[in-house]
Amino acid sequence: MMFEQSAHPRSLKAKDSVLCATKDLLAEGGLAAATVDAISARSGVSKATIYKHWPSRTAIAAEAFGREMAAEIPLPDTGNTEADLTEQVRHVSKFYAGRHGKVFAQLLAASVTDPAASPYFREYFLDARRAAIGELWQRALDRGDANPEISAGTATDVLFGPLIFRLMTGHAPLTEEEADAISSAALHGLLKH
Repeated sequence: MMFEQSAHPRSLKAKDSVLCATKDLLAEGGLAAATVDAISARSGVSKATIYKHWPSRTAIAAEAFGREMAAEIPLPDTGNTEADLTEQVRHVSKFYAGRHGKVFAQLLAASVTDPAASPYFREYFLDARRAAIGELWQRALDRGDANPEISAGTATDVLFGPLIFRLMTGHAPLTEEEADAISSAALHGLLKH
């Protein structure tokens, strides 16, 4: 059961305390440091209350991480579709190349093995990120810059999927130059016309 939007102010304060404590623990030691015991001790919220609202520490971590990424990577609005999408790929690449990348990889892996956490990972991280990119794609469609036959979901997968693949496999770096190469290939196509 997730915290309700219309929850009592004390419940919202407890939720915020739990998410802030989890964010700090993730920064200090990754997912391994964000145990329910540590979250409870750091936040001052009882374990019973935590378990009343989240099924696992991975679920809490996914929500806290999604909130942090949204705050750290605002959507660009340069007035130019290609510049907006390229800049967003750069920002996400930089986010994953830093300390957040390790936490993201841990969360992704844990969500595969923790079925109770998977919905939280999708709702608080994945869905929010995909909705944000959907806004950029809609702007592109509104400007007449994007192919209306391509969905926002497909555009998101093509632009950002390679970053996650690189993070998880380590086969190529997450640099600005590589982010630009991915953006260029995605936006201009791989084949000559």
